[in-house]
Amino acid sequence: MRVIVFYDLPTLSSRERSEHHRFRKFLRREGFIMMQESVYSKITLNAGAANLLKNRIKKNVPKIGLVQLMTITEKQYADIEYLVGNPNCNTDTLNSTSRLVVF
Repeated sequence: MRVIVFYDLPTLSSRERSEHHRFRKFLRREGFIMMQESVYSKITLNAGAANLLKNRIKKNVPKIGLVQLMTITEKQYADIEYLVGNPNCNTDTLNSTSRLVVF
């Protein structure tokens, strides 16, 4: 099983930055690895271990912000497709002020 944590925490004040840093540090101490900025994952032995981990995360969630948890199997995790965007895409159409854009 894999537990994936997605979070979006405010960082406007020094207190919010401190809480963000504390939560990120907690995830790293728990053995999570960063997949993307604000997306961390950790492998667990089974669903019971995943539930215990999720309970520890819930106890350490900052009071402000959004934290989401998702548990998936290793097969599902292995099926993740990694895509890299094309830097030569036509951004003129995407940045148009026209209300209707036909691709």
